[in-house]
Amino acid sequence: MNEWPEQPEGARPMRHVQRRPQGQQSPQYRQGYEQGQAYDQGQGYDPGQGQGYDQGQGYNPNFTQARATGYDSGYSSGQVYGGPQGGGHGSGGPGGPSGPGARPTGPAPDWRKRIKIGSIVLVVGVLAWGVGTYAWASSQMRNEVDLSKVIERPAEGDCTTYLIVGSDSREGMTAEDKKKLHTGSAEGKRTDSMMILAACSSGNTMVSLPRDSWVTIPNFVGSESGKAYPARGGSKLNAAYAMDGPELLVRTVEFNTGLRIDHYAEIGFAGFANIVDALGGVELNIDKGFKDKKSGADFQAGKQTLNGEQALAFVRTRYAFAESDLARTKNQQKFLSALANQAATPGTILNPFALYPTLGAGLDTLIVDKDMSLWDLGQMFFAMKGISGGDGKSMNMPIAGSAPQGSLKWDMPKVKQLVEQIKNDEKVTVESNR
Repeated sequence: MNEWPEQPEGARPMRHVQRRPQGQQSPQYRQGYEQGQAYDQGQGYDPGQGQGYDQGQGYNPNFTQARATGYDSGYSSGQVYGGPQGGGHGSGGPGGPSGPGARPTGPAPDWRKRIKIGSIVLVVGVLAWGVGTYAWASSQMRNEVDLSKVIERPAEGDCTTYLIVGSDSREGMTAEDKKKLHTGSAEGKRTDSMMILAACSSGNTMVSLPRDSWVTIPNFVGSESGKAYPARGGSKLNAAYAMDGPELLVRTVEFNTGLRIDHYAEIGFAGFANIVDALGGVELNIDKGFKDKKSGADFQAGKQTLNGEQALAFVRTRYAFAESDLARTKNQQKFLSALANQAATPGTILNPFALYPTLGAGLDTLIVDKDMSLWDLGQMFFAMKGISGGDGKSMNMPIAGSAPQGSLKWDMPKVKQLVEQIKNDEKVTVESNR
């Protein structure tokens, strides 16, 4: 009944450990001590220091007790003193595994460093995109007008002045396009709208020049032939463009106003309509509805979004108004300001899907002077945008009355005052008569 159960097959018998009497040292201990060998996980032991461990590595209290008293209790608390880097813990951290094969844990992620590196990468990427876009857009610009051919120019003023011209060029238009946009099929090109934009620190000013303005076409040198031509008094302003293109138009405006033109920008029918469509249309508030068969205009009063075809009809209509060309110039100013206000926004500039189509639609049909950069073009748009936002004013050239051939005569005293205020970067106080 009291017999022990039979030992299972394959089981190992437990070794009997005989406890030594107090004060008796084991032969292994004496041998290890005398030879100055470490008893701590293979770490170098220095018998000259009288320590049984190496700088807190793998300390065994029983070993120390046995050395001091000659008694080895055979009991180990399992506590390990010291450790990697003096932390008092194993490689697994507090309470974690510390033996061979334990999975080490790395240092905590340095999120500040990661954010800093990510920000640098983002900034470099944005800069690279911006530089690439600028270079591409600059290569698309048509810098064709040579203002160095303009003779007898006025002195430079304090403001940057642009002569903005809308021509009736049908370049690049198919027969279907001409029919759709109501442009007709006239050969060559003429000015359909002209305006001076003065970008000043005192405020921006946009001054429309009626194409029927009665002016003097001064003597000039042909831009292509190099031949000298005498002055021609009593002509409509748009005749200068028809005679010798942009260079003579600039020469005529400068001669009759005394204001130096710094940059020239011209766009034809197709380019104008394409820019509007690339922007997804331009929102405009039309004060009073009107119709015009010749331009194709058919508008109701109120806020609405105009596509390219409608926008072109809006800026070209003149026969639907009693003031004819003067009313048309006001509509042109209004629409260009709205166009610039929509184009020069972060939603367009920072959005590649809006920016590239807009630039592609306008730059290949926009003709500018040879000194005009993409930066200058951007400044022009932002100046127009400022006017629509109330930073400046828009007006017609002051008119004194009618002249021969149904033309308009400028009010020269007011014109002179207006020019002086622009040249001296003063707030424009002159008002147009109509």
